[in-house]
Amino acid sequence: MGVVLIVGFGEPLLVVDASGGDSGRQLSSFVGGPGEGVTSTQHAGAQDGVEVRLTPLGAYQLLGVPTGELAERVVALDEVMGRRAAQLSERLAEATNWKSRFAILDEVFVRAAESGPRPDRNLVAAWSRLAHCHGDLAIGELLSDTGWSRRRLAERFRAQTGLTPKSAARIMRFAHARDLLTRPGHRSLASIALSCGYCDQAHFNRDFRALAGCTPTEYLAAQLADVPGTGPASPLPAER
Repeated sequence: MGVVLIVGFGEPLLVVDASGGDSGRQLSSFVGGPGEGVTSTQHAGAQDGVEVRLTPLGAYQLLGVPTGELAERVVALDEVMGRRAAQLSERLAEATNWKSRFAILDEVFVRAAESGPRPDRNLVAAWSRLAHCHGDLAIGELLSDTGWSRRRLAERFRAQTGLTPKSAARIMRFAHARDLLTRPGHRSLASIALSCGYCDQAHFNRDFRALAGCTPTEYLAAQLADVPGTGPASPLPAER
């Protein structure tokens, strides 16, 4: 979960954001904000660029804009980084190897983070605790930890992470379930649902489809499609 930053130095991608409000835009470098929707990208057969995954709080400090402004949106990188976006893309394209490219990213991002805004300490602690529990935590416990009202907690979360506490917990829970689903060794969907705090397998299936755009078995099949001889030890039960 979090914010996805793409720095492209080849042909642009066709990007359709989670809102589904248009048929897509051609973008080379962009930021995909946090949210519960599904954003899709398409290319003509090849793509050149770097993908960086950021936590919402990390994106807030690195990009210098409230992550809430990026929620459920895809924004061209130059809209948040200005001329630095084109300069970064050019430097990455001119680099002769990946070691040099990663060094350039480290240089640019460390400098940006050092001069960027600092997230609220209480919010960092609340986010860390929620992440440690993979989202399986009562929001009331975060209220007790911070001493904030429910409204203030929600406002702080939205501004600096782009998510409400409830949405953040939902996405963290989904991410944990997705990781368990793709780990080596077969586990039933029911056992994954139970270990991740879902009410039942049907609840897990509904959330997975809403957040991933497909069922758990469809997702797993897509992950294994290009890996010969791999697959679940036995068929997973049908989703309900």
